[in-house]
Amino acid sequence: MPSADDLLKLDDQLCFALVTAARNVVGIYRPILEPLGLTHPQYLVMLALWEESPRPLGALAGDLAMEPATLSPLVKRLETQGLVTRARRRGDERVLDIGLTDAGRALRSDALQVPERVMAAVGMTVGEVEALRDGLAPFAGRRPR
Repeated sequence: MPSADDLLKLDDQLCFALVTAARNVVGIYRPILEPLGLTHPQYLVMLALWEESPRPLGALAGDLAMEPATLSPLVKRLETQGLVTRARRRGDERVLDIGLTDAGRALRSDALQVPERVMAAVGMTVGEVEALRDGLAPFAGRRPR
């Protein structure tokens, strides 16, 4: 049983372990995503759009656990790169739909190698990654699969 003092050690903090792990995992993605011309946040946007496109900016932000004001500049940069479109919805100008361009759809085939390269970099199998992801689900506000 840890002592009261042990409970306040930095290395024993769940928050520290999670934030450090997250930073390190994003660092692993960086060189893998660079040839695709994507940052890690842009990759997350593209993953969501490859699942469903077009979709409203607000819904996309919700699925990515981001504020629309934070997501909007990411989407603008992806539009500048020619990967996504932004268009006001006919009949409801308040809704900004985000869709994929042909180049954005084509990028998906190049991105298929990303998960395999990440698993190789961290030395984990698909099953181990799934178990870790599912173990983190309560912290991400999601249910395990």
